[in-house]
Amino acid sequence: MADEQPQRVTLEDYSNSTVPQFFTSITRLEVQAHIISYPHSLIQLIKGQLFHGLPNEDPYAHLTTYIEICNTVKIAGVLENDIRLNLFSFSLASEAKRWLLSFKGNNLKTWEEVVEKFLKKYFPESKTVKSKAAISSFHQFSDESLSEALE
Repeated sequence: MADEQPQRVTLEDYSNSTVPQFFTSITRLEVQAHIISYPHSLIQLIKGQLFHGLPNEDPYAHLTTYIEICNTVKIAGVLENDIRLNLFSFSLASEAKRWLLSFKGNNLKTWEEVVEKFLKKYFPESKTVKSKAAISSFHQFSDESLSEALE
């Protein structure tokens, strides 16, 4: 997918009261359900596993935990990926939340798009190359057991 630049927003756009779409980056979903109501406990559970965008945080682990939490709820007429998309902003804080909000005007329309952009930002190719290099340079000394070498 080609890199899309976030839509440029001016101060005039923020001052215009008829432009509320600039306050969210994720498109509001069209669903079959009459009412979507998420349990307060679900949102609190998600907020208990915040991703801040720090270098030592694992974005794959965050997504795994987030999806596990989202899979605990089913809403008639709402797809799993739509639930994930709707609640994702609750799982972010600090720099990661600012990153998500940088996509102005409902730019993010699918869960797959959010995951792709999230991993591109927080697990860039350079990190992958570095990890592959660390794996390929693994060395076990003759006086070491395999478990000791892996540690």
